[in-house]
Amino acid sequence: MPVKCWLWTSMFSILRTASLRSRPLQRSSTGIRSRGFVHTEETASSSAYTARKDAWYSPAVLLLGFIPVFTFGLGTWQLQRLQWKVNLIDELEEKLQREPILLPRRINVSVIPEFVYRRVLLRGRWDHEHAMLLGPRVRGGVHGYHVITPLVRSEGSTVLVDRGFVPKDFLDNYNRDDGEVEVQGMLRTSHTRNTFTPDNQPAEGKWFWADVDAMTQYAGGDAAGVQPVFIEQIFGQLSTIHK
Repeated sequence: MPVKCWLWTSMFSILRTASLRSRPLQRSSTGIRSRGFVHTEETASSSAYTARKDAWYSPAVLLLGFIPVFTFGLGTWQLQRLQWKVNLIDELEEKLQREPILLPRRINVSVIPEFVYRRVLLRGRWDHEHAMLLGPRVRGGVHGYHVITPLVRSEGSTVLVDRGFVPKDFLDNYNRDDGEVEVQGMLRTSHTRNTFTPDNQPAEGKWFWADVDAMTQYAGGDAAGVQPVFIEQIFGQLSTIHK
């Protein structure tokens, strides 16, 4: 009996141990089945994903397409500007070859644009009291100013004359004739002012660009018989008449 009891006790212990060891395996297999199920869902979800198609255009493509258009436009503008300059030079040469004209006693300023660059003959006296210095300018590496002086015509209104460039060191020594003079020049209009040109300061005698209307008012305006007519003197064909 003791032997049988020991055998039964041993067999029971072995079966119990085997039973306890088999339970983790079942949970592990369940866990495997559970992980297999999750993996199956993820696989199904990923298989249902559709790749996004990129648009055919992008900033780089747009930039590459813009470059030739911009280059073509820039080239066209340069050709047009070149043609404009050629036409302007031809017009200037053609008008300078014509005989100079005498301005009427009272000038019709509305038609001046039609006579720009035409040569004119003037006779009168310089109004040095209202002379203006336009600049500073640089010519041939020399700093200086253009001298703008009203010319009181002998038989007519007063006009503004650009007497030319004077170096800075000779501003006190340029020719100031008091007698009657004869001037040959060409009709001009106000200069085109760019973005970087400062404002004129007439009260301080600073003129950075030729504003014909403002210069006319500085010289006395309509009350003093001054008209907004701007003439650029042509040198080499000038005679002075002294009384």
